[in-house]
Amino acid sequence: MKALLPLRIALFYFLLSFTAFAWCLVCLVFAPFMSFRTRYRFVVQNWCRCAVWLGETLVGLRYEVLGAENIPSQPCVILAKHQSTWETFFLSAYFEPLTQVLKRELLRVPFFGWAMWLLKPIAIDRDNPKAALRQVAKQGQERLEQGAWVLIFPEGTRVPVGQQGKFSRSGASLAVNAGLPVLPIAHNAGMFWPKAGWSKNPGVIQVVIGPAMHAESEGPRAVAELNQRAEDWINMQVRQLEAQHQPTP
Repeated sequence: MKALLPLRIALFYFLLSFTAFAWCLVCLVFAPFMSFRTRYRFVVQNWCRCAVWLGETLVGLRYEVLGAENIPSQPCVILAKHQSTWETFFLSAYFEPLTQVLKRELLRVPFFGWAMWLLKPIAIDRDNPKAALRQVAKQGQERLEQGAWVLIFPEGTRVPVGQQGKFSRSGASLAVNAGLPVLPIAHNAGMFWPKAGWSKNPGVIQVVIGPAMHAESEGPRAVAELNQRAEDWINMQVRQLEAQHQPTP
């Protein structure tokens, strides 16, 4: 498989792009007439499952989930490590319905952005962090009340393997104000799907879902403490995964 890997990667990207374009066209025709939950399953969950399956079948990006028993019955705020594109596909397929915080520029991408707009994302302006924080608080609360999970990558962008980004408190703040926990998720996807370049490394991606974390008090101090607890847990788990698991040669 190693000798054919570059060809498989090229085929993977071709099929990923083709299915994304075709699926967006179909969704723009039918999705507006669906309920939000049905729309999410039709537009996002099915295609993201297809993307994960293509990665597994063509490139050897298998995965294992640990801690699924920690997922609460009621949707809450998900705080996840961000290393690659893979976890965006995986988490969007694994939790439903799910609202994601993303940069608003993505909604301007023809077809893809238009389809994303139908899914009620929280599209923020990264150049205006104060306004973005208020938007996450307001729209995040609305999405949680509608029964949707809210996925936040607290580092704000993909961070290369072995590095740590500063954790935003927006997710912890949303959880505290809503009276809900945060669900921390760690993984080592960046070891197999690097942030930079087109290369892929076959192997088993480990996804670890931690225990739901509740605030121990109220107010800004509770937000800071909860955010720090989630950050410490995620970073510890990621370090352990990166030390224990390596891509298949």
